[in-house]
Amino acid sequence: MTGVLAILKRELRSLWVSPLAWVLLCSFLLLQGGIFYSITLHFSRMEQASAQSGPLNAYFGQQSLLMSFTLLLLCPSLTMRSLAEERRSGSIDLLLSAPITSGAIVVGKFLAIFVTYCLIWSPTVLYALLLRDTGSVHTPTLIVSYLGVALLGASYLSIGVLMSALAKSQLIALLLTTSSLFGLFVLAIGEYIFDAGILRDLSAYLSITHLLEETAKGIVDSRRLVLHGSITLWCLFVSTRLVESWRSP
Repeated sequence: MTGVLAILKRELRSLWVSPLAWVLLCSFLLLQGGIFYSITLHFSRMEQASAQSGPLNAYFGQQSLLMSFTLLLLCPSLTMRSLAEERRSGSIDLLLSAPITSGAIVVGKFLAIFVTYCLIWSPTVLYALLLRDTGSVHTPTLIVSYLGVALLGASYLSIGVLMSALAKSQLIALLLTTSSLFGLFVLAIGEYIFDAGILRDLSAYLSITHLLEETAKGIVDSRRLVLHGSITLWCLFVSTRLVESWRSP
């Protein structure tokens, strides 16, 4: 546990001292602000809105396609340097020679990236505060919406850490992660292509937009918790095995 905390603090300091996290934060908020403004403008022309059909529901659910593409840009950028840069610079040798397990290195880096991801999302809580007097904000539904964002982010970021462990440069890690996440997105489109059957059900199960639409309505599907939790744990496990293989015999 001590090793995980040490890596966590080290990575958080590295992320926020460098311009990367700040650039991503500003870019993310500009993009999300534009999306939220357009949604709010649309609903302002309607007579009434509720928690089930208001701006926040549209932001997290009905417009989840836009959010998915945002995450395709955000998550690979956050994870690309996690292990690839350590290998390129040679600093991974120092980490491996320290009394820290490979699992602590991987988990500490993942947690630092996940915390950064959550911090980047945190200013969007202001959207709910701006709408609190309209009657379209339902706090439990809002919490579940953010749970969906966190769940999706955890699985995406774990894939990014794995791709960074496989790559020897940040650029390759970025391309591998983006390709993998885009592949998952394309696979989910099969829901609208395949006839009714196993392939269509599988595509719907993997659908990112379905996850966000459900959580935007306050629905928590245990199957999606298992799916994204399994992706996260499996990717971190494989990443740990890869890091362990770098140790000198």
